[in-house]
Order: sequence, then C-alpha cells, then structure tokens
Amino acid sequence: MNQTVTLTKPQEPWIGSRGRIGVIIPSTNIGVEYDCQRFIPDGVTWHFARFFVEQIDLSSDDMFLAFIDAIRATIPHAMRDIMTAEVDYIMMGMSAETFWGGLEGNAEFTARLREQIGPDMGVTTGANAIDAALKKFGAKRVAALTPYQPVGDEQVHRFFVESGYEVTKVIGLKCDTANSIAHTPQSQVLDVILNELDGEDVDAIVQAGTNLSNVDLFPTLEKQLGKPVIPINVATIWHALRAIGVNDKFQGRGWLFERF
Repeated sequence: MNQTVTLTKPQEPWIGSRGRIGVIIPSTNIGVEYDCQRFIPDGVTWHFARFFVEQIDLSSDDMFLAFIDAIRATIPHAMRDIMTAEVDYIMMGMSAETFWGGLEGNAEFTARLREQIGPDMGVTTGANAIDAALKKFGAKRVAALTPYQPVGDEQVHRFFVESGYEVTKVIGLKCDTANSIAHTPQSQVLDVILNELDGEDVDAIVQAGTNLSNVDLFPTLEKQLGKPVIPINVATIWHALRAIGVNDKFQGRGWLFERF
C-alpha cells in the first residue's frame, strides 16, 4: 500500500543554520572562494556575488585609480543581488577600496554599502578585519605586503597610521592586472617577507589584496618568524564568523584561528 509522507517545512532554511554569509568579490577574483572553502564550520554557508571588473589594467597609478573608479559603479549591483539570498551577514571579499581614504574613507565606503543593505545588516571590510586581528595580537608595529601600485600602498599606509600603528614598511608587488595578482609566485611573496619586510622592529606582518591567496603559506611563516603573519582573506573570514557568533577554531590555518 502506498503511503503519503508529509514533510513539515521548517521555519528557517536548514542550509546555513548557524549563518549564511554573503561575500562580495570582484569578477576577476579566484582567491577569496579558495580561501573560504578552507573554513567551513558546520552550519555555516558562504554565498558569493561578483561585481563586474571591466578595467583590469593595474599597470600604473593612473590605471589603478581607473580601476577604483570603475568598481564603485558595479559593487552596488552585487550588493543588491546577494541580499535576495536571505543572507545573515556581508563580508567584502575585496580590499583596496576598504583602505581608500584611511579611516574616514573606510567609514564612507561602509556607509555606501548600507544604502543597499540597510542599517541593521552586519558588514566586514578588509581594513576593519585586519585592524581587529592586529588588536587581538596587541601588535603596535606593522609591515604590509600588497599587490598594488604605489598609489594603493599609500592608502594602506594611511589607514594603519590613522588606526594607531607604527608602519615600518609597505611593499607593493605592482601586479599589472587584476587577474595577475592570483598568479604571483609564492617564492616572490616569501622573498619580500623574509628579506624586506621582517625585522626585529616588526610585531606583525599583514597582506592586503584578496586575490593574493596565502592561506596555505602564512601559517608556516608564523612558526618560522615567531610573529603573526596575517593574510587579509583569513582576517575577513575570521572577523565575519566571530561577528555572527561562530567561534570554531581551526588548527594549521594560522594563529588567528588557533588562538582567538
């Protein structure tokens, strides 16, 4: 005899029962999704929305500025789209714009986001996440690695100085396109950190540029150097998870997730 099974529809979607995080990334970016897939606590889901990057040329200061201007017009579309997925929280998977204009610029950037998502939705930006991570470690003197041109490095330097840190050095790799950031050899990253950024006067080393994935490299560097070495993607993932009350720790993914 056939029996009819009646399913009771849950009050809330069971997918992402502990949190559904909307992640806004450039259309050229492959690093953020790769890194998020290494941090998937039970009951948490990542939901990605891409904003179009037409201006991929980053080969000079002028081209870098043109890139910033272009994405300001396309980010709101991705913000609009991701909200239809009923996400609980927003994480910005891009970094240059979050540092632009220092502390005030980061605040203005967040205010523009709220025009799309409203006043109550929580938001993690790259700049805020790195700042929060450094404060957890009690770092005062910071060195930074970026994939940017000098005009972008100046914004990173400004943000950290205005946030109260002594910035010992910012080194940009001057990647020539938005895509080529992801092609940066790890040997080049190692060379810059070990031979140009690190020193006895440095409490922590941070990396901006979300298409420059270092989630697999930096945990080993922390053990070698004996100090925090923080990729921006790991900082934003950590910040977003902690903001929604998910305090799971991960071993082998860096001190930030092991300790805080």
